[in-house]
Amino acid sequence: MKFERLDTRYIPEVAAIEREAMAEPWSENMLLSELENPSSTMIVGVEGGKVICYGGYRRTLNEADILNVAVIKEMRGRGIGKQLMARLISEAKSCGVNTLTLEVSEQNTAAIALYMGFGFEKAGVRKRYYMNSFDALIMRLKLGEGVDKT
Repeated sequence: MKFERLDTRYIPEVAAIEREAMAEPWSENMLLSELENPSSTMIVGVEGGKVICYGGYRRTLNEADILNVAVIKEMRGRGIGKQLMARLISEAKSCGVNTLTLEVSEQNTAAIALYMGFGFEKAGVRKRYYMNSFDALIMRLKLGEGVDKT
């Protein structure tokens, strides 16, 4: 698998993964908006010319929020999500981010385990965050003192 920056040619595939993986999927226009946002970094994992995973973060000064992270259904459970998160964390750290946060459904035990494996810790709860029904855990990872490159 090769990681590269999201560009417009991958938007339809990423939008299809969004629809498959997310209860509240982002549209192609929302993805394009992130692509055009200078504070956002979006990457895809490509294998055999096909997008098999994607993820990103939006940076504010030396902090960043992990946006959506997903792997296509038929490739889950193979460590791809772990590779993707490692890449996102590495890229964030290299551009001066020292704190990452994310929200994850309290019901998504696989994702919570993945994030905890990287050292993310529970920092709070957003009540009824998903579809006004399910709570989201707010998780945070301290990367150390990065160099602010803003």
